[in-house]
Amino acid sequence: MKSSSLTAEIFAIGNELLLGEVVDTNTSWLCRLLAGLGGRVRRAVLLPDDVEVIRSELAGALQRRPDLLITTGGLGPTEDDRTLIAVALATGRPLDEHPQALQMVAARYQALAATGYVASPELTPPRRKMALLPQGAMPLANPVGVAPGVLLPLEHTTLICLPGVPEEMKAIVQGSLVPYLQSRFGKAGFAELRMLVDCGDESRLAPLLEEIQYQWPQVYIKSRARAFGPGVRLRIYLSAAGSTSEEAQALIEEARRRLEERLAEAGIASEILSRD
Repeated sequence: MKSSSLTAEIFAIGNELLLGEVVDTNTSWLCRLLAGLGGRVRRAVLLPDDVEVIRSELAGALQRRPDLLITTGGLGPTEDDRTLIAVALATGRPLDEHPQALQMVAARYQALAATGYVASPELTPPRRKMALLPQGAMPLANPVGVAPGVLLPLEHTTLICLPGVPEEMKAIVQGSLVPYLQSRFGKAGFAELRMLVDCGDESRLAPLLEEIQYQWPQVYIKSRARAFGPGVRLRIYLSAAGSTSEEAQALIEEARRRLEERLAEAGIASEILSRD
């Protein structure tokens, strides 16, 4: 399997997301990470802390067989942290106390108690709950919080469960998960470019972008309109994945050169905002 063909789905879990109390920034961060590795996120969903809803969505995703299925949220010590219960039901992998996960939880509470952040390091039932993992899962160290992440290889899909707190999620990914992702994706590259054009009418840009997209199907091209008017300048975003960063960048540059030519022919000025 080529690295660029790897697919992913992301489920962000938490009532607070659906109530609008918390903005889900985890999904966009993970999408950019996976795109940068050459992957493709084909579905992302917000879900409540409801075991049956989560179970049903997980079961549906597993039938679609993405290479990676990532959840964020619902790994903590409280009763409404139910993600792993739903994982157990969806996969038929009962929850067991994982010795290594329990060791991670115990070490974190020892450290927190030593600094006075918690009164006692005792492994109470709510704390031990965070060490209950589906059978066959591996814990991922959480250097910022307490609840370990979870890596569960299944027949067609690898299921990854991460905390919902962004700092914890990012720390686990960057510390424990990136080496695994790199081993799955192999060598991969990603490039993106942002342009600004002197055009306040997105419908005028549409046929030009469609033409470039047809010529370079490997490049994702999207205009982003925020308003109409003679003084409005619209943004155009281009991105591509390749077997190397150089290959991805070359695709972007080819599409960008032709797009600039077509814009100039249409009397539309443009400039490059950034390359990443």
